[in-house]
Amino acid sequence: MFKVIQRSMRPTSLHMFTFKVYAAPKKDSSPQNPVKVDELSLYSVPEGQSKCTYTNLCQETYSQTKPKMQSLVQWGLDSYEYLQNAPPGFFPRFGVIGFAGLNGLFLARGSKIKKLVCPPGFTGLAAFICYPQEAIVFAKVSGERLYDWGLCGYIPGNVKNSPGTK
Repeated sequence: MFKVIQRSMRPTSLHMFTFKVYAAPKKDSSPQNPVKVDELSLYSVPEGQSKCTYTNLCQETYSQTKPKMQSLVQWGLDSYEYLQNAPPGFFPRFGVIGFAGLNGLFLARGSKIKKLVCPPGFTGLAAFICYPQEAIVFAKVSGERLYDWGLCGYIPGNVKNSPGTK
């Protein structure tokens, strides 16, 4: 009833000869109903709900990452808007501060301590020179925090003024 044509495997010495193999049902067997593609196990959909082990992990990661990414995008948009409407003198000061940081990198060759101290030190010094009013406020706040932190070491019950609490 059904005839199947297949190519057969053969040695390479017989590559010039092609032949076909025909298969037919046995004459003794009763005719069977053909199987539909949907009924084959290869194409069937598994019964019940499929279990995805990583779905919950991905949803948790997405829910934790989404607010951080939104705040990062908002920060980028705010920075872009600020740079579009920068105050006068911002870009020259920014250039001086960046150049001081690069000089710190250049002068920090050799010692690891120099590499840790020179670039932020030069950058901070240039920022203090370019923005003196902000530097005074920064120094006062930093000094108060360092003083409070130092008191935590001397007064064991002084948790209220520790730097990590508000």
